Formats: sequence, C-alpha cells, structure tokens
Amino acid sequence: MRNYITIIFFGFAFLPGSAQNIPSVWNMDDCMDYAVKHSNTVKKQEYGLSSAKADLQAAAASFLPSVNASAAAQYNWGRNIDPSTNTYNNVTTFNNYYDIYASIYLFDGGQVINSWKQAKIARQQGMNNVQKARDDKAIEIMQDFVDVVYCHGCTKFATQKLNDSRRTLHKTERQEELGMKGKPDVAQIKAQVAEDDYNLTHQQNLYNTALLKLKSDMNLPASDSLTIDTLLLDITPDFRMESTDEIYAYASTNNPAALAAKLNVKNLKLQYNINKGKLMPSISLAAGVSTSYYRNFSGSTSPLSFSNQFKNNRGEYVGATLKIPIFNQLSGVRDLRKARNNLRIAQADEDEALRKLRTDIEQSVMDRNGYAKEVVQMISKVDADAWAYHITQRKFEEGLMNAIDLQTSANTLLQSRISLLQKRMLYIMKDRLVTYYKGNGLITENK
Repeated sequence: MRNYITIIFFGFAFLPGSAQNIPSVWNMDDCMDYAVKHSNTVKKQEYGLSSAKADLQAAAASFLPSVNASAAAQYNWGRNIDPSTNTYNNVTTFNNYYDIYASIYLFDGGQVINSWKQAKIARQQGMNNVQKARDDKAIEIMQDFVDVVYCHGCTKFATQKLNDSRRTLHKTERQEELGMKGKPDVAQIKAQVAEDDYNLTHQQNLYNTALLKLKSDMNLPASDSLTIDTLLLDITPDFRMESTDEIYAYASTNNPAALAAKLNVKNLKLQYNINKGKLMPSISLAAGVSTSYYRNFSGSTSPLSFSNQFKNNRGEYVGATLKIPIFNQLSGVRDLRKARNNLRIAQADEDEALRKLRTDIEQSVMDRNGYAKEVVQMISKVDADAWAYHITQRKFEEGLMNAIDLQTSANTLLQSRISLLQKRMLYIMKDRLVTYYKGNGLITENK
C-alpha cells in the first residue's frame, strides 16, 4: 500500500503543467513568461521558422545533381516497325526500356547559390519573427499588468477614502446630536460618502475589466484565479543619464524591428540577383545509362534471354546543354524591374524603421527620466496634501472649517495619490523599454 501511495505522489508531482509550476502570486515577469509560452502568435511564427529551415535544406540540396530513373513497357500488335530491320511488318512484339540518368547545372547565372543565400536569410527572418512576436507579446502583457496594478491601487485609495468619509460621517452625526454640527454638514458628508461609494464601485469594475484583459492576452482561462504582485506600487525610481547614441548604436543592429528591415533588404537584393541570373545563359551537364529488352511473339526463332539483352543492349551517354534566353515576351525584363523597385522600397522602409527606432529610443529615455523626476516631486506633494488633509479634518472637527473644505482637501489628496501611482507605472514601463533597447530581455530571469 505504501508503494502505491509513493507512485501516485510522484506521478502527480511530475505531471506537466501541475500546480507546482503555477505561482501563487504573479509578478510582471511571471505573467509575461506565461503569455509568451502560450501565445498562439508565437507558435505560428515558430511553425514559419520550421518551414524556413526546411526550405534551407531544400536549397542546399540544389547544389547536388538530380538523379532520375525510368522504366517503360510497350506491347505492340498489328502493323508496326521491326527494330532489327527498321521496316514495317505485322507482328506482335513486346519492348521494355530502362534508363537512369543524372544532371547538374554548371552555370545558371548564380540562381542556385543566390537561392541558397535567400533561404538562409529567410531562416534568419523566421528566427527574428519569433523573437519579435515574443517581445511584442511581452510588451502587451507588461501594459496589461501595469493597468491591473494601477486599477488595484486606485481601488485601494478609493477604499481608504470611503472608510475615512464613513468615519467622518459617524463623528459628524455624533456632533450633531451634541449640537456641535448642523444638518447641512451631515448632509454634505453623506453626499461625500455616496460619491466615494460610487467611485469605489467604479474602480472595482475597472480593475475587473483590466484583470480580465490580462487573462485573455495571457491565454489564461478566465475561470483560473490570478493574484497579482502589487510591489510595483512602492517602487522608487532611479534617475540616471544615458547616451541615446550608444543605445541606438546597439539597437540598430540587434533590435528585432531593425533586423526585420535589414533582412528584408538582403532578401530582396538576392531576389534581384536571381531575376538577373534568369536573363543569362545556362549550362547543364547530363549523363546516364540505358538498356532495353525486345521480344517478337510472331517469329519462329526464340528471343535472347532477358539477362543477355539487358547486358548487351546497355549504353552510356553524356552530354551538355547550353540555353540562351532570347525572347520570353519581356517577362524576364518585367520581373527584373519589379525586383529592383521592390528593393528600393525595402531600402526606404529600412531608413524609416531606423528613424522610428531612434525616435522611440530618445522618447523612452526622455520619458523615463521625466517620470522619475515627477515621481520624486509627487511623493513630496502627496506628503504635503496628506498633512493638509489631516489639518483640515482637525479644523472641521473643531468647527473652524466646513464640510466643503474637507471634501476639497480629501479630493486633492486622492488625486495626488492617483497621479503618483500613474507616474510610477509609466516610469516602470519606460524603464523596461529602455532596458530592452539596450539589449536586455524584457523578462528578467532574476525575479
């Protein structure tokens, strides 16, 4: 019985996708890693990469000669030609032919080697497309995760404000009973409680919507629970100056967006060379061995045996073929012009992609540094607004300020906290993007 329990335990422990591989609290890296591994878009690009590898193998095999074998059997009756005398007769015969031959291009204007190089570029494009799909999915999940954390923080602040308003309402009602406050103050505080209650419900709905979108983009079943890590709420920004030129120098040759444009130019340049090679002469070499068997059913003499004819009728041949394209209805010239124009378009797209990449890098660095400063300033503002709200609340309890002043101070504190949270979330996203442009992965291994 103990052995059965041990087997069952280890069986569940090593089940794929078991609960031990699912984190209880998901941080940003967990969500991005799960989404990338379960993304259908990434899987499609991986299948495309597999096809590109198969095309490369086929292109490499083009350097080898092609070998073909054929066999034919022919049964003739009635009027036909006697192969021994080459005259017409009226006999029944059987002919059997065998042939094996090989051919290879000696020169084809570089079409084979350029096709092989093009297949290598296609494989690199496939690898780059897979990486780009992974990065795009990770960035998408990063945005969703930040939205969820932001909505969670807003819900937390709304809950705190509602609790504060309810405590103030309770105190105000007691003060009214003692004659220290009037009914207008109580009515104003009740209106504030109702507004805060609505705002909390609204923030909870936004949080649920953001969480559902995160699950959907992660390809996580909506019925599964997803508890997020909210440590991002307390992150303090690190302000540092970095050279955008150095970041761009690396990203322009390693970022998937830049590589996609560069590889497309290389691919179309090879396609242009292939089309140009189609207008050149080609030389091919062929060699083979053939034999045959013949039998006359109408003759009186018995035919030679199959083995004797198969050996005696054997012949070898070798030959070369020169093809010179003279006129093909201008289709070759048309394809060459289209390939040249496509190459020029790709070069223009490459310039545009690199320009956009540089702009994105400069914008991300500028935004990250700007948000870092704003976070520091907003921390001071939140502290000041919290102190001002505390003073206003004390003065309201002492009758030195009215409910409207208290409501205004509370709303100011709430907006400051939300603004600080927003700047923190934006800083986190921009900091991750800058790190990504520098060559580090979006998903950090050290979590």
